[in-house]
Amino acid sequence: MDFTRRETLIGAFAICVVSAPLFAQGAVKAIIDEFAAGNAPQQGKIELEIPFTADNPNAVPVGIKIDSPMTSQSYCREVALIAEGNPRPLVSRFSFEPGLSVPQLSTRIRLADTQHVTLLAKMNDGSVFIARKEVTVTAGGCGG
Repeated sequence: MDFTRRETLIGAFAICVVSAPLFAQGAVKAIIDEFAAGNAPQQGKIELEIPFTADNPNAVPVGIKIDSPMTSQSYCREVALIAEGNPRPLVSRFSFEPGLSVPQLSTRIRLADTQHVTLLAKMNDGSVFIARKEVTVTAGGCGG
């Protein structure tokens, strides 16, 4: 069967459009699996503060709070912030040391579109916690 150049390009474009969300889901799952290192993420101990609506998707405020004593026996080792709809979903990773008086931070992130934002926290004992919220983007995040 012979295809014209136009039919080939349309077919390739259709495959890309259909497979892009599946690729993104696979990338997010791979990030979570790598971060969790075989441990099942649980709810609790972490709080993700992010607005439900982002009027300026170029600078969405994010707050992270961790319920941990931050002693040498019990502390949060690392957190990862994932914007599931961004071209590069892993937005940032932060490491912590025991002795930190208040395990929290704030930052701003860029969101490409309406999407879920996920926070993962890994404790020193290997346990992993997860929090997830959907953010509605009301303007274009990539120069729109």
